[in-house]
Amino acid sequence: MITLKSAREINLMHEAGKLLASCHKEIAKMIKPGVTTLEIERFVEGFLKKHGATAEQKGYKGYKYATCASINDEICHGFPRKQPLKDGDIVTIDMVVNLNGSLADSAWTYEVGNTDEKTKHLLEVAKESLYKGIEVAQAGNRLGDIGHAIQSYAEGEGFSVVRDFTGHGIGPTIHEPPHVAHYGPKGKGPRLKEGMVITIEPMINEGTWQAKMDDNGWTARTVDGKLSAQYEHTIAITKEGPILLTNQD
Repeated sequence: MITLKSAREINLMHEAGKLLASCHKEIAKMIKPGVTTLEIERFVEGFLKKHGATAEQKGYKGYKYATCASINDEICHGFPRKQPLKDGDIVTIDMVVNLNGSLADSAWTYEVGNTDEKTKHLLEVAKESLYKGIEVAQAGNRLGDIGHAIQSYAEGEGFSVVRDFTGHGIGPTIHEPPHVAHYGPKGKGPRLKEGMVITIEPMINEGTWQAKMDDNGWTARTVDGKLSAQYEHTIAITKEGPILLTNQD
C-alpha cells in the first residue's frame, strides 16, 4: 500500500535530506585519484554520527556498510574497498540517512581526476535524466510518466536505462511501495498524489541495459563491461510540484 506523508513528516524527511546533501558536498571534496571508497565509507559514518544521524542501509538485509560505492561498470550496490580510485574512474556513492527516525536517500556519481569526453557526456545525460523524471513528477500524473520521460531522453542521447533496479517509496522504512521504474510507456501506473515521497534514481549505461550480479549477491554491473552512472533524489509530491528533499543546490 502506498502511504501518504503529512506535512510534518515531509519536513522531518527534508531535514534528513539536507544533512545527506551536505555529506555529498563533503564527499565531492574528497574524490581524487588515490582515495579509497573505504576512506569515504569511514568519513560518512563519522560525519553522520557527528550530526546525530545514522546510515539506514547498514544492516539492511545483512548489508555491512554505510554506503554503496559503485565504480565504473558497477551499476549499484558496490562494496566500499581498499582499492584506490584511479584517474579517469567514475564512482557512485549512494546512502540512506536516518535522522531521528526520518529517512532520505540520494546517490551521486563523481568523476575521479580527468575523464574523457564520452564519460563526461554519460554523466551529463544521467544527471539530466533524473531531472527529466522529476519535472513530470506532478500530482495527477502517473508513475509511468516518470519512466517515459527518463527513457525517452536517455535513449535519445544514445545510452540505455537499467531495468532491474527502480526507485521506490521511502519513509519510515527504506523501501516502500510504489516501485518507480525509469522506463516504460507514459500514462500507466498509479497516479501521483500529494503526500507521496519517492526516490527517482535512474541508472544510465554506456552500452546495453542488462545487468549481471557479482558473487557477493549485492553488486550489479553491466554485462558488457561498459560504464554506468546514477543520480538520485528523494522527492515529495505536493500541490505546488515536487520538492527535492535531497537538493544539493
